Amino acid sequence: MDTIFSLATAKGRAGVAVVRLSGSKSVSAAQRLMGDVPKSRGVRVLRDAAGELLDEAFVLRFAEGKSFTGEEVVELHLHGSPAVLASVLYELGNDPDLRPAEAGEFTRRALENGKLDLAQVEGLADLIDAETESQRKQAVRVFSGALGNLADGWRVKLIRAAALLEATIDFADEEVPVDVTPEVCALIGDVQREMQREAEGVRVAERLRDGFEVAIIGAPNVGKSTLLNRIAGREVAIVTEIAGTTRDVIEVKLDLDGIAVTLLDTAGLRETDDLVEGLGVERAKERAARADIRVHMLLAEDDVPLDIGDSDIIVRAKSDLSVGEGIAVSGRTGAGVDELVAHISDMLQQRVASVGVAMRERHRVAMLQAIVYLQAAEAGMSGHHAMADLIAEELRSAIRAVDSLVGRVDVEQVLDEIFSSFCIGK
Repeated sequence: MDTIFSLATAKGRAGVAVVRLSGSKSVSAAQRLMGDVPKSRGVRVLRDAAGELLDEAFVLRFAEGKSFTGEEVVELHLHGSPAVLASVLYELGNDPDLRPAEAGEFTRRALENGKLDLAQVEGLADLIDAETESQRKQAVRVFSGALGNLADGWRVKLIRAAALLEATIDFADEEVPVDVTPEVCALIGDVQREMQREAEGVRVAERLRDGFEVAIIGAPNVGKSTLLNRIAGREVAIVTEIAGTTRDVIEVKLDLDGIAVTLLDTAGLRETDDLVEGLGVERAKERAARADIRVHMLLAEDDVPLDIGDSDIIVRAKSDLSVGEGIAVSGRTGAGVDELVAHISDMLQQRVASVGVAMRERHRVAMLQAIVYLQAAEAGMSGHHAMADLIAEELRSAIRAVDSLVGRVDVEQVLDEIFSSFCIGK
């Protein structure tokens, strides 16, 4: 396998920059830059092919099997000057034993060498992208192997169930002293319940990773844009007395008690002959329908809409005038806004509480596929022993679905999609 190299830290001026080499020729390539390579760590002077001084670097060396990639690795911790980096990368690029790494190639090698499973790779990608505390915590759980451990537990139980059934097949002509049906049914039931719970939490986990959407909706001039500006803490939306000022959806990214939230200010909902405003109203309705929470802004005298659900919050604008059901707020003075934000946060925290360790649609599909096989196996358990071979095959199919969670089966297309989102140095 080729020996690869890349900048492992962000581009740009910095105090320190790290260049990583991975592969069987990483040490010999490093020797051409510094002479003696330290056995584990040390400071070395780097020179180009002509003997010109490039930089003084702190060098880390990892033996095969002890590094992130599982290969022999050398890391050069350089001064983070763009000129220093350019000169070192130029020298490495001219080394015939090296080639530049592709996006995500270091992590891909870690997967191929058994240092990470597929779920951990996904967790690492999410950890790199994490912007809020909740995103960080969830990504760390997956990166640390939580989903892989869960899948391993399911695999052990299903293999046990399949082995018990195989025993009934092998000894079909002999007297079997123990009825395996109760244990097999218990094992299948345990796995199925755990999978169902995890699968149900994936949609919320995806929102946790990508951000929840909260849409502010209502008639023109009820104070939606003023409320958005107040919550955002800055002038995001234009506020005028003219009805229909907001014609497109305005988005504001927030960190709400550690949860990523996109706050949406939508066009005022009304009948209009203005073509552009009409398009804005239709777009507002579409985004509101997809939002996780809808904040309905009403005036004091307005009736509560009939289609209010668990994901809807009633807000009465202009708190000094508001009466009736809902949270009284004033975007101008800020009265009631903290109460509204706390209520939104509480609703989101309740949803996040149902999140397990499965975070992606791929995980949900694999688990639902496994559940179908387990349901077929359960149905077959009520039949005659002649069905044992068919039930065992259903269990083997379920095991293959579980294996796809952590990459034990062919997942080449999944890998290409995941690694395309990685930076070059990872």
